[in-house]
Amino acid sequence: KEFSNWPTVPQLYINGEFVGGSDIMMEMYENGELEKALSQTPET
Repeated sequence: KEFSNWPTVPQLYINGEFVGGSDIMMEMYENGELEKALSQTPET
């Protein structure tokens, strides 16, 4: 399994694509992008 070269954890992946760390995740949450991105993932 491949991992990013991101130096910190947590590391957010959506649909197998690296998105970023907690700061990026929080920014996405605050502007509504996180919910939109997660709603487009296939159900498991």
